[in-house]
Amino acid sequence: MFVLELTYIAPIERIDAALAEHVAWLDAHYASGVFIASGRKVPRDGGVILALGDDRKKIEEITKSDPFTVAGVCEYTITEFIPTKTAPALEAYRQELPS
Repeated sequence: MFVLELTYIAPIERIDAALAEHVAWLDAHYASGVFIASGRKVPRDGGVILALGDDRKKIEEITKSDPFTVAGVCEYTITEFIPTKTAPALEAYRQELPS
């Protein structure tokens, strides 16, 4: 699993101008099953996405296709982690540590 942290690097007006395309991009990745949660950071200086996968290069490619990235209004930090403990509702995403 990956935590994708977006940090805005442009004025909020430029973020808002690309927002509809960004939301459509999010919707496509929810539909494909890659994204499981997302939202704005507080204060509004970026966002966070939880993404499923075990291929970092694929996740990096996905972030490069974000309309925010294409427009040059955000940067991504990608953190991979192994969700060994979850709330019951997220049990399907729980993983074992590799041997």
